[in-house]
Parts: sequence; C-alpha cells; structure tokens
Amino acid sequence: MKSGLVRATLTLLTGSVAAHAIPLVLGPALTRLYSPEDFGQFALLWALATNLAVVGCARYEFALPLESTEPRAAQLMALCARILLAVTTASAAAAAVLLLWRGMPMVWALPLAVFAGGAVQWLTLWATRSQRFGLLSAARLLQQGGGAILQLLFGFMKTGPLGLVLGATLASLGAAWMLARPAPAGGWVGLWRQPLATLRSMAQQHRDFPLLNTPHAFMGALQDTLTLVLVAAWTGDAAAGFWALALRYLKAPATLIGGALSQTLYPRLLKAQSPNEARTLVRQAMMGLAALACPLAAVLLAWGPDIFSLAFGDQWAQTGELARAIAPYIAVHFMASPLAVVTMAWGAQAWALRLALVGQCLFFAGLLLGLHLGGLTGAGWGVSASMLAYFAYYFWALANWKDIPHESRA
Repeated sequence: MKSGLVRATLTLLTGSVAAHAIPLVLGPALTRLYSPEDFGQFALLWALATNLAVVGCARYEFALPLESTEPRAAQLMALCARILLAVTTASAAAAAVLLLWRGMPMVWALPLAVFAGGAVQWLTLWATRSQRFGLLSAARLLQQGGGAILQLLFGFMKTGPLGLVLGATLASLGAAWMLARPAPAGGWVGLWRQPLATLRSMAQQHRDFPLLNTPHAFMGALQDTLTLVLVAAWTGDAAAGFWALALRYLKAPATLIGGALSQTLYPRLLKAQSPNEARTLVRQAMMGLAALACPLAAVLLAWGPDIFSLAFGDQWAQTGELARAIAPYIAVHFMASPLAVVTMAWGAQAWALRLALVGQCLFFAGLLLGLHLGGLTGAGWGVSASMLAYFAYYFWALANWKDIPHESRA
C-alpha cells in the first residue's frame, strides 16, 4: 500500500515539477512585463473566478471515485455538467457587479474563467477515478506551464491585466479538453440525455458533498478573495499585487506536492481495510509533508527579502518582507492542503466544516489586526500567529481520529 502511494504520487509529481518550474522560471520576466497594479487586478478577478469554480459542480465531482460502475459514474458526470453550466451562467451576474464596483475592463472574461476552472477540477476527479495519473501529470503541465507561457506572450503585446487572465484561462481550457478523454459511458452528448429523475436520485444519494463540502470549499476560496479585497481596500492595488505574487510563489510547493499526494491518497483511504491502515497512511503523509515544510519556512525567515528582491526587481521588494512574515503560515498550509481529502474519505465533512469556520475567523482576526498595526507586512505576521495554533489542533485531530470506516466506501 505504501509503495503504491509513493509510486503514484511520484508519477503525478514528475509532471507537476515541470508544470510549476515553468511559471517559477518565467516569473522574473512576468514581473518586469506587468506592474504590481496589473497583478493586483488580475489577482482580484482570478480569486473571484476560483471562488466560484471551486464549487462549480457543487463538489459532486468528489463523489466520482465512490462510483464503481460506469453507468452510475456517467449519471454523476451528467449531474456535474448541468451544475457547472448553471454556475457559469450565474457568474455573468458577478461579472456585472465587479464591472460596476471596480470598472475592470477584463471582467467580461470572468464566466469563461469560472467555466475553465470548474471543468479542470471536475475532469481531474474523472481521471482520478480511473487512476490515470500520467494523464493528470500532462494536464497539469499544460495548465500551469502553458498558462505562464501565454501570459508572457500577452505581456509582450502590452495587454495589461487582461493578458494575465487570458493566459491562465486558455491554458485551463486546454487542460480540461485533455482530461475529457475517454468519454463517460454513452458519450459526452449522452450526458445531456440522462433523465432528470435519475439525476435527482444521484444528487440525493451524494447530498453530503453539496451540503457539507461545498460550504467548506467555498469558504476556503472566499478567504483568498476577501483577503485580496481587504488588502486592496486598505493599502491599494499594488499591495494586492504584492500579496498575490507572494502567495502564488510560496503556495506553489503546496500545489505541486499536495495536489499529487491528495489525488493518490484519497482513493487509497477509501480502500483502506482497517482504521489502523487509514491512520497510518495519514500519519505517513503528515510526517513527509512536515519534513519538506520546515526547511522551506526556515529559508524564507532567513533570506526571504533578499530572494524576492533579486528575483523580481526592486519594485517588488516589499513582497520579500511579506514572504518572511507569512513563512510560518505557508509551512502549516503546505502540510494541511493535501489532507483535505481525509475528512471526505472518513465521512467527517461536518466536523471539517465547523472547524474551517473557526479557522476563517482566526485568519481574518489576524489579518485585520495586522493591517491595523503594521500594514501589509503586519498582516502577514498576524495571519501566521493566528493560524499556527489552529493547524496544530487540526493535525493532532487527524492523526488520532477514532471514527474511521472499517471498509472501503467505494
């Protein structure tokens, strides 16, 4: 079991390394083609798109690994497709509100960005169900690496923040197209022929996902959106750009390793034959993540300002101070990110939602107090201080969880 988890994780990690290496390498060029204000406006729009995309299928896509027969999986895919279409349509209203509030010229791209993000997440779980890890690696390479290349090309064309939005969106659409094969039973057209009664039955069976996991996921994404709104309102679009750049690079390892680990950990937790086996999988993942997170935090605390100034130019110097301040938070977030699938596998989504709401309150308490006392850098220290205790309890609770299903739920 352990060797299978490591092998599958490494398969995903191989593609992810290349996918994230391209944006990291091109980052210094992007920060010289786009201003902090450009990044700030892009970050606000992209955060809103992500906030909607993360619940684009009402989280029903995470139930796909639970369906072992192809006809029932196709029914669930049909349900996801209809919900994503509805969310994409509704996002047009959000675009109109954003246009009135910020007057951002690229706001028309919001529905397209929502659809692209939602489709990638949905079809990623479709590929995860059949454990097509090589395809997942290739799609991640196209989405992350291709997005950075497109943003660079748009930057040379002097498109401003619109180039950042289009680059990320078009690459996500390409990744979704790649993940869409093979088609579900009955084909993609057949998804729209599924009877409504069948879809209602499927929705009822997996109702825990929209009822419990959707609020959790939405609140998690909303944290990033509201953070950027508060930072921009308090200290301007440039500060939002500093925050967005710092989080983009510092959370990249969590996306890289955490995404690969969670996609392999989830199906194995579902197939665990005993609570001890499931707990062992989680503890092994936790210890491995900690071994990577601690050195990362130490480097940022010691040399964060110097690293960011050297890499991105003098106009981004404040990003380095922010990176040092949020280093402790980045470390615990790195560990927690891939463990989000644990409570789904263990049927503990209600507990996870309640705890996440507490975490939201602590996060914004630290952010607001830090903004008040020390501006952007103070906000970073405030968030780090408030979240360390929260995540310490979270890790302890998962490592010692008692009520674990005895058999696979698949």
